[in-house]
Amino acid sequence: MADGSVQGLTHDRFEAVRGVFDSNLKSGEDLGASFCATVNGETVVDLWGGWADPAKTRAWEKDTIVNVYSTTKTMTALTALLVADRGELDFDAPVARYWPEFAANGKADVKVSHLMAHSAGLSGWREPVTLADIYDWEKATSLLAAQAPFWEPGTASGYHALSQGYLVGEVVRRVTGKSLGTVFREEIAEPLGADFHIGLPASEDGRVAELIPPPPGGALGEGTTSELVRNMATNPPIDVTATKTRGWRGAEIPAAGGTGNARSVALVQSLMSNGGAVGGKQILSEAGVRRALEPQIQGVDLILGMEVKFGLGYGLNGGAVPLPNDETCFWGGYGGSLVINDMQARTTFAYAMNRMAGTTTGDMRAFGLCMAMWGALAG
Repeated sequence: MADGSVQGLTHDRFEAVRGVFDSNLKSGEDLGASFCATVNGETVVDLWGGWADPAKTRAWEKDTIVNVYSTTKTMTALTALLVADRGELDFDAPVARYWPEFAANGKADVKVSHLMAHSAGLSGWREPVTLADIYDWEKATSLLAAQAPFWEPGTASGYHALSQGYLVGEVVRRVTGKSLGTVFREEIAEPLGADFHIGLPASEDGRVAELIPPPPGGALGEGTTSELVRNMATNPPIDVTATKTRGWRGAEIPAAGGTGNARSVALVQSLMSNGGAVGGKQILSEAGVRRALEPQIQGVDLILGMEVKFGLGYGLNGGAVPLPNDETCFWGGYGGSLVINDMQARTTFAYAMNRMAGTTTGDMRAFGLCMAMWGALAG
């Protein structure tokens, strides 16, 4: 049906979730969206509906995909956890062990764990950079390797909104000889049959929903007096319309450029909540995924301006975002996309949409759906 109505699967006990999803679309809070939930690795909710474009000429279909901004970071973290699980990467080692050039300008002791937890002091580029520069992997990573940290590494987190993907991604490339997007595709997405891409092939462009920027005043970094935040938000400028371009979609931008939908996000991330295995495929060990829960740093984030607790690549319980228990890890994307992995309840919830709100860590659309899930699970 091409009328934008809600489609998909809901197990009986989770029928309330469909009601919340439908009301988000009917109220106009959502234009087009998808929500997926897994329990013990089994999909129990898989919903989509609404429109893929503001003119409402394209319905949001089962296979519609969208740029999910920083929800991509959970895929990058999972890829690093996989490489570490194989014994090829030590999070406690200095970055320079794998990437010698990184030791420049006082960074010899910066650890891989600092990159994972946004505490390396490299929340952006000191040199002026353009969007074209961040499509150039060699340039983007070389500049970060050469520069001095903005603050003493390991002492505080300062959200590495765009830079984290290049930092973790280059370590993965130095270790494996392959780009992060390639490792993710070959060793995680393809074995699971997950429609999530870090570097989208041009053949898939026709399925991509159009992002609608946040309302005026809601953009990341708008009205800030912080030099750090200004650097993150304007160097290069965050331009939502760039996500319509082949340049953005095709580049590997492992902190912000991933393209998928709630189903593919939940499928991949359910590795985290289901002991490293999905559909009979053991991709990581249970110990390997649980490393994400190892606390790295906690406090008011220098960029986000709110209390955050970071593990290895994920946000943990104990920050400003309330989570059900200490075995839960999450992250979300600019505009509202979100994924929550609860290892205790063995559940993963994922939400992806195209109408953006002025948020980096989820808003009430996603949390309303999650609360309906939690209510049903408790019932």
